[in-house]
Parts: sequence; structure tokens; C-alpha cells
Amino acid sequence: MLLFLPNMHFWTASLGKGGPIFMGVMMFAYSILQPKSRLVTLILGSFIVFYIRPHVFLFLALGAVAGYFSGKEKISSTNKFLVLVGMIGGILIVQDQILAVVELEGSENLVEDFNSFTEDRSENLSAKAGSGVDMSSYSLPFKLFTFWFRPLFIDAPNLLGLIISFENLLYLLLFLKIIKKDFIGFLKRSPSFIKMSLVIFLLTSFAMTFVMSNLGIIMRQKQMVMYFLFFVIYYYLAQKKYLNYKKLQRRKLDKSKVY
Repeated sequence: MLLFLPNMHFWTASLGKGGPIFMGVMMFAYSILQPKSRLVTLILGSFIVFYIRPHVFLFLALGAVAGYFSGKEKISSTNKFLVLVGMIGGILIVQDQILAVVELEGSENLVEDFNSFTEDRSENLSAKAGSGVDMSSYSLPFKLFTFWFRPLFIDAPNLLGLIISFENLLYLLLFLKIIKKDFIGFLKRSPSFIKMSLVIFLLTSFAMTFVMSNLGIIMRQKQMVMYFLFFVIYYYLAQKKYLNYKKLQRRKLDKSKVY
């Protein structure tokens, strides 16, 4: 059902960059579960993402490595070292293409120049459309909230924004499902692809909040990363349901032994 929500379905089925970038990201997510047997798909998906949006490929690579290192699966130190070296080498090879996205390929002070770029980009995006929001004064949590869940009815710029507000409300309700005490424990025990999904979601969201200040563009751009949040949420809910089922089965078994 999530695949056919208006905002998600519209941009992932469009004739612009949205469709191909979504296909590449999902190919990457599918292949990373079994990289050895799906190597061709992994390489092809990575190439598509890198060709269209190099910075998104960077987030995918970082998320994959973070999940690979922190997953509950046992991995030898040699394999970890090879993956780390491969990631660092890959980033060094394509660093110029990635920095070119934010016009920093010749920068001598990346932090200062990046701040200047994000301020200029935010002002330009806000000035070019009537759905601009001044996110420069927002705190980081509210910037993230804006990127994930706005517009929300009261700030919908038009009829489309009003329709998307219902969708964003659904996202918000799903997000509230993981605001539980046991979620941290779940993350510690979760497999690598869940941690990878969460890292990709947070890294991409954090980066985009600094350059997005237009609700129309936010609605289009966030579709690349929201599915990674849904992976985490639904895996968490499915595991809770499974554990509750196992508890119920044990109780029934204990009662049968008593009788």
C-alpha cells in the first residue's frame, strides 16, 4: 500500500530523475542483503545512483558499511578491513564528482564553503516558489521534522499539498510506532540491513535539511529515503508481533502441561 500512496507513487513512476534514482536505490537495497549472489544487480544499482546523484551514492555506501560493521552477524576482522579499505578507496576515487554536486571540488575549507553553499541554495529555493520555508532559523530536530512530515494541513501550499498532508500524517503515525523504550534494544539486536537502512535514512535526511527550504521540492526529494525508514519500522513491528506470538505459544504450552 505504501508503494501506491500519491506522493511516493507519483515521483517513483515519473519520467524524470525520480523513477531511475528510486530504481537504483531499491536495487542497491535488495542486493546488499546477499551481495555475493546479487553482485551484478548491486553494481548496476550503484552505478545508476552514482550517475544521477553521486552524493546519494555516498550515503548508501556509508550506510552499508555501518550496517556491515554493526550487524549481529559475525564477520572476520579481515573482511571488515577489506570493506573499510574498499569504501575509503572508492570515496577517494569519486570525491571530485561528489564535491561537484555542492560546487566544492576546488575548496580549501570544506566546512566553511559548505555552510556558504547551503545558505545560498536555501535562499534560492525559497525565493523561486511560493511554498518556501525559512529553515535557517530552525533547530535541527525541527528541520528534520519539516523534511520528513511537512506539509501538514496548516502549511499545505495548494491542493496537492493538502493531499500530501494526509500521507505525511500516515508517515508520522508510523514513526510514532518506534518511539518506544524497547526500540534501542531492538536496534542492538537487529541484523545489519536494518542498521544500514537507519544510517542511510538519517545521513541523507541530515544532509538534505541544510539545502531544502521549499516544501514542493521536499515532497519530491524525500521519496528516495523514506522507504529506508519504513524498512526499520515494519521489521520492528513484525519482530514484536513474532515475539508476542511466541510468548502466547509458551503460555498455552505451560497451561497444557498443568492440565
